[in-house]
Amino acid sequence: MSTGPPYSYTWAPARPAVARVSTSRRELWHILIAFVVLSVDFVLILGGVGYFVRGPGAPFSEVDLAVILTALAAAFTGFLCHELAHKVYAQRHGFWAEFRMSPMGLVLSLITSSFGFLWAAPGATVVSGMSEFDRENWGRTSLAGPISNAAFGGAFYAATAAAYLAGSVLFPWLAFLAFMNGWFATFNLIPFGPLDGAKVIRWNRPVWIVTIVGLGALTVVSYGVAAGIWSPLLMR
Repeated sequence: MSTGPPYSYTWAPARPAVARVSTSRRELWHILIAFVVLSVDFVLILGGVGYFVRGPGAPFSEVDLAVILTALAAAFTGFLCHELAHKVYAQRHGFWAEFRMSPMGLVLSLITSSFGFLWAAPGATVVSGMSEFDRENWGRTSLAGPISNAAFGGAFYAATAAAYLAGSVLFPWLAFLAFMNGWFATFNLIPFGPLDGAKVIRWNRPVWIVTIVGLGALTVVSYGVAAGIWSPLLMR
């Protein structure tokens, strides 16, 4: 999720515009902390406390390698690459941009994941130097995150179908990764407040419609596969 005028954090620093990708020690720490917390969230949901909430007979011993790897992949592709896409696009076009975590949002994510679901606001990519009237750059910067999720989600769904046809037990895990990328992008495309959708729809409504419909469809279909409602080939 990118943010900026009129939705920027008030403490966003004004820096000279650069046309190269750079970072800072502060940003790296914020990214690392957010990534670790979200990975723990997914472990809790897939193989930890969430199992106890949903029903008996699911001890922590079920936190195996598949759970850990899926959790790491979900946090990396669904969240981290989304935020880095905002950052890279903005910096490549001459604006200052860095990720800043939200401590309260991360605490909330740990609480909700302990009950088997995830409500997370881990932070946002803060952009400085972009005029609030520059709808195109704000729109394109905001769209970069969901497009990153679309690429990963589509790849995971293709891998899901391939694993299913090959008879591999990995296909539900891959479907979950496709679902998380689709859901994270679709949620961020809601045209409200500081979410990406508010800036994308101001820039180009047809692009917003096509993107949110496509990612919404990916979310629904991959959820159905992960939940065992239908196969990756959309059959029972």
